[in-house]
Amino acid sequence: MTQIQETKATCCYCGVGCGVIVQTDGRQVTGVRGDPDHPANFGRLCTKGSTLHLTARPALQQQARALAPELRTQRGEPRRQAGWGETLDFIAQKFADTIRRHGPDSVGFYISGQLLTEDYYVFNKLAKGLIGTNNIDTNSRLCMSSAVAGYKQTLGADAPPACYEDIDHAQVIFIAGSNTAYAHPILYRRIEEARRRNPDLKVIVADPRRTDTAREADLFLPILPGTDVALFNGMLHICLWEDLIDADYIARHTEGFAELKQTLRDYTPAYVAETCGIREQDLVAAARWFGQSKAALSLYCQGLNQSSSGTAKNAALINLHLATGQIGKPGAGPFSLTGQPNAMGGREVGGLANLMSAHRDMANPAHRAEIARLWGVDDVPSRPGKTAVEMFDAIRAGEIKIVWIACTNPAQSLPEQRMVREALEKAELVIVQEAYKTTATVDYADVLLPATTWSEKEGTVTNSERRITRFKPVLPRPGQAWHDWEIAVNFARRLEANLGRTATLFPYADVEAIWNEHRETTRGRDLDITGLSYRILEEQGPQQWPYPEGAAGGRKRLYEDGVYPTSSGKARFANTVYQPVAEAVDARYPFRLSTGRLRDQWHGMSRTGTVAQLFSHAAEPAVVMAAADMDRRMIAEGDLVHVTGRRGSQILPAMAGDDMRAGQAFIGMHWGEEYLSGRGHDGRGSFGVNSLTSPVFDPVSKQPELKHAAVKILKAELPWRFLVFGWVAESEALALQSALRPAMRQFGYASCTLFGRERIGVLFRAADDYAAAPELVAEIEARFGIAGVGVLRYDDAKRSNARHILVRDGRLQAVSLAGDTSAERWLKEYLEAEQPVASLGRLLLMPSAKAPQGFKSRGRIVCNCFNVAESEIGEALGQSECLAAGSPEAALSALQGRLKCGTNCGSCVPELKKMVLARPAPAKAAA
Repeated sequence: MTQIQETKATCCYCGVGCGVIVQTDGRQVTGVRGDPDHPANFGRLCTKGSTLHLTARPALQQQARALAPELRTQRGEPRRQAGWGETLDFIAQKFADTIRRHGPDSVGFYISGQLLTEDYYVFNKLAKGLIGTNNIDTNSRLCMSSAVAGYKQTLGADAPPACYEDIDHAQVIFIAGSNTAYAHPILYRRIEEARRRNPDLKVIVADPRRTDTAREADLFLPILPGTDVALFNGMLHICLWEDLIDADYIARHTEGFAELKQTLRDYTPAYVAETCGIREQDLVAAARWFGQSKAALSLYCQGLNQSSSGTAKNAALINLHLATGQIGKPGAGPFSLTGQPNAMGGREVGGLANLMSAHRDMANPAHRAEIARLWGVDDVPSRPGKTAVEMFDAIRAGEIKIVWIACTNPAQSLPEQRMVREALEKAELVIVQEAYKTTATVDYADVLLPATTWSEKEGTVTNSERRITRFKPVLPRPGQAWHDWEIAVNFARRLEANLGRTATLFPYADVEAIWNEHRETTRGRDLDITGLSYRILEEQGPQQWPYPEGAAGGRKRLYEDGVYPTSSGKARFANTVYQPVAEAVDARYPFRLSTGRLRDQWHGMSRTGTVAQLFSHAAEPAVVMAAADMDRRMIAEGDLVHVTGRRGSQILPAMAGDDMRAGQAFIGMHWGEEYLSGRGHDGRGSFGVNSLTSPVFDPVSKQPELKHAAVKILKAELPWRFLVFGWVAESEALALQSALRPAMRQFGYASCTLFGRERIGVLFRAADDYAAAPELVAEIEARFGIAGVGVLRYDDAKRSNARHILVRDGRLQAVSLAGDTSAERWLKEYLEAEQPVASLGRLLLMPSAKAPQGFKSRGRIVCNCFNVAESEIGEALGQSECLAAGSPEAALSALQGRLKCGTNCGSCVPELKKMVLARPAPAKAAA
């Protein structure tokens, strides 16, 4: 009998940093559950974290994972498998030759907030210490760099001053630019608990969309996109006017307030309400709640960060905290929620182009000298490195010849995708270090380096509240994959030899040796961890920094003594001035497009996209619009529309959303060309949502304005539709999805996603202004097994209609619909339910879309844990115990008792509450 082992680890998704207990049989991960002892989550997991084990199934890993080094020495050739020695020797020689010919700034590294801290440290030392270039940046530039700049500009260091425990002590929680219920669901569970314990706790949400987070707020401020600075300045103006500031705190612990005070004079309630598009009385209420509160905590994320004025947005919110003394005490402080699992760890080791280890500034000569001495090099380069967008611009311009991309997917995540792809085609050498070979960026790789991933890696991560967790492997490395730090170290040693260096800067025998060196760089710094060790982390569990030598433990919250890491010891008010969004709407591009997270998906979906059931809540890409905007344009639910901006266009189905304001639109950030593409309006291709987003970036943080773009939305006249869906062997599903990617580009619009639960299905959807070539249709159908004599066929060549059905063992196995696809809903649900089809007879092939008598659609899945659909919730809410419930809380409890929905991870609870509030009113008793 196989013995199940349990190992503690950390979830690899968002920056909450939840502890997980991983169950393995020595060969594969068999299950995960929340770690009840981990202080970040106390045993809770969201819908993504609770399905982590499904991403590690061997059948899926074999298709998705990069398992051996691959290289090509000439462009145009296919990559071939090669040994590690040959591959690293080739790269080292290329680097050395390029550096000799063009200088150290002719190479660049683009890395990731999903690396472990030790991986990050080695890459940073490789670029800045060995090669002598600051051209190393990270995808954290896309999510957290404005938070970094905002903290440094005001508080003096990139250090979130609050902790998760502050949620329990807060009297007011101000959520700005974050759909916390989706993006950080375990923290949102904690907010829900705090509200239950303290009915007086007020929650304010500022967001252009009425998200599930906003819907539950005591006060919702539906601000227009990009107006956050005006909002925060307006709130502080009111606090000043109504004497709600802490004058003593300002005098003793801050500087620069007089200058800001002059600026604030212009931010009158009337001006701010008009600028932000909100009611003046709501603005005043928000300011009073915040200013009068004994403890106000703000939580913020990409809505503030991903902006051409992201630093100012962060600083303006911190100004509000400083002026009211809402910092350095339980329940108070400006708390930036980190997007990625180890973006904080990357910031600690200087993973950004303008930083160095332990929060040192590249522009500071003394800081550079300190790092040079610690590393044993002559100097660290002073020339600013290229940040993310700048780096790919430089690659396209030919300034950077070689780019090394590790653990990230810029061909999905960066804005202005056309520019990014031109850059990758122009580069002389593209190296991709990845665990997953299915990402869009891998298509451009000259060298593919297979890396380990979650459940195989070893090192540390730091979450949003500065808490460091030790991460141990639970499975052996698959195939020929190496740890990220091992790849960098082995390459560095070869490069040293090629450059004629006699001593190595990389003497590490194991990952702990890297940690110990990183730890020493923090001595005397604001994030001093010289008192920490792997042993302490293993024996005592996760710890917060700072944790200096001699300390008994880490520090929960910072600045309790009012002393800040600035030259004066005082916090600095930033003189923040509102600037409109960089890309304004106009008559040509009248819609404000924003992007954001879906509940059950993560980033570019290289991991979550392997789990079919995570598509059940949002099954396919869509652009969400206000119903009034759709009505005015005669767009029906599901109609295809052109979403076109100044850089590109993408066709998508339209969906009405009651969270949308007129003139606004929303697309999930996750949909790259792996799942959504087409020929594009000019035939050059469309590559998902980031075909539309803007590369304009904040001048301080260099973070691009991914959250806002001006677009027009027009109905797409693509009369011919094509749809194929069917069950696929688990060992073939991801391979099929990847194989369909080239076919997607041959249609005006195409998408390809997974579905199912116990089994895996693939759904391919396409549309065009003419019927596709029969050969192309037959090729796609054949990949689903729809070929040969065993297929039921209906064909109407005159109308370009066809229905081809594969039946196996009396049940639907795969379906192809061309032209008229209106039978999709019931045929797909019949397939998913695996109902016998013998009773359907000719109905299977009749051109009519009419569903069988008695057929009842389940609709969208709301609760992923227990597979509970919208229709079942609606039916239960109509039952007597729910109708008779005297309050929404009682009705929710009755609903959960009946269906169990929302009783596991809780991710669906906000949506359940919304449905409860919309339930039919109970019938009045007869007189």
